[in-house]
Amino acid sequence: MMRQYLDIKASWPDTLLFYRMGDFYELFYEDAERAAKLLDITLTSRGKSDGAPVPMAGVPVHSVDQYLARLVKLREPVAICEQIGDPATSKGPVERKVVRVVTPGTLTEETLLTDREENLICAVLAEDGRAGIAVLEASSGRYSGL
Repeated sequence: MMRQYLDIKASWPDTLLFYRMGDFYELFYEDAERAAKLLDITLTSRGKSDGAPVPMAGVPVHSVDQYLARLVKLREPVAICEQIGDPATSKGPVERKVVRVVTPGTLTEETLLTDREENLICAVLAEDGRAGIAVLEASSGRYSGL
C-alpha cells in the first residue's frame, strides 16, 4: 500500500495527496505534517520506514468538503486519490488513481465556493495579432468577453 501511495505521490510532489483508505482520506510523510498544521488535525503514525515512524493524518470522507474549503482558502492544491478497483477481486492493494485536483483557480463546486466574494475564472487567447479574453464569475454564472 505504501509503495502505491509513494508512486502516486511522485506524480503530485507539490500537492497534498488525499489518499482514500476506507472511510478516510489519509496523508503521509510531509503531507501529513503539513495538513496537521494547516487543518489542526491529529498527526499520528502508521508503521515504520527505515526504522522511523511514518507520519500520518486523515480526514473523514463524509466531511472532506469542509477541509478542502479551508485548504482552498489557504491556496493549497489538493489531489484526491480514490479506489477505482474492486476490493473483492483485487490481489494486493486496491487500484487507486487521482480523480480530481482542487485548486483555488479550478473550483466550480458550490460547496467550495464562497458567496461573499467573486470566484473568477479567466481565459485569454492571442492568435494572429489578435487577442480575446473571457471572464466567468463561477458563483453566479455571469460571463463577459472581449
